[in-house]
Amino acid sequence: MLRILLPIIAFGFCAQAQAPNPFASFDKASEPVLNDPHDLAMGPDGHLYIADKFGNQIVVMDAETLEVIRTIGEGAMYGVHDIAFDRDGRSIVAVTGLSAALIFNDLETSKPEPVAAYRAMNTEGALIHSTGRIFVMASGQGVVGAFDGDEWVNGKGGHLGAHDIAEAPNGDIWVADNANRRLVRYSVDLAQLQILDHLKFGFVGPRYMDIDEWGRLIVADQDAHRILLIDPEGPDGGTLIGVLGDGAPGIGPGKFDDPEGALVDGGRYYFADSDNNRIVRYVVVVN
Repeated sequence: MLRILLPIIAFGFCAQAQAPNPFASFDKASEPVLNDPHDLAMGPDGHLYIADKFGNQIVVMDAETLEVIRTIGEGAMYGVHDIAFDRDGRSIVAVTGLSAALIFNDLETSKPEPVAAYRAMNTEGALIHSTGRIFVMASGQGVVGAFDGDEWVNGKGGHLGAHDIAEAPNGDIWVADNANRRLVRYSVDLAQLQILDHLKFGFVGPRYMDIDEWGRLIVADQDAHRILLIDPEGPDGGTLIGVLGDGAPGIGPGKFDDPEGALVDGGRYYFADSDNNRIVRYVVVVN
């Protein structure tokens, strides 16, 4: 039985004095077969699962060939923005048009049935934490909400329009607070730990991110048409290690048009090149 859980809960690019070097090299791009793809995740089957916003569906893509394998929930996941998996293979999907984060035990069928729903106004991001706690971003209210099972635990406001929620290797969570041009770090109990908002990052509209095994943030800064690699433990409020993209919209190697999603998988990076309606893959630069 589906459980509905309550409560509901202008830009200018800041140039760097010296632009950091790219942290990866272009490898491959899919055909432009998507419809404004947003965040993406690696599924337990090794395939890419992409929140295809205007397709109102999840698109499953081969991680090697970047060809579409199948679709999930076609037309039913209205305005879907985010998808993430936990260690047991469960998925959570932020279906923005339904103002809900839906949990699925598996996504093997084209029309899977959710086992739970967490209501949150204009849900942009969602996470099943390694502790089992559920986090949802009620973007329309600017609230990060936390649930233990059916129970509302805590919430933090001040994030109107924010998007992603991602877990670091140590269990901390990061929020992509795009309207405030910053990234915010919280403990699992939503105690604020850190804010990254220095001008050196040049944030214009960070949307979704992934975090590598060293705790470094890979951030899709949509309105800057760039991807950033950041060490939050670096001196003076974090270090901008590298950048992909030159700040202008475009298509081709080293160019993006409103990138939204980011995924790291070993030495590979996958990005949702949203306004180009495709997924691109980059590989680490080896000197």
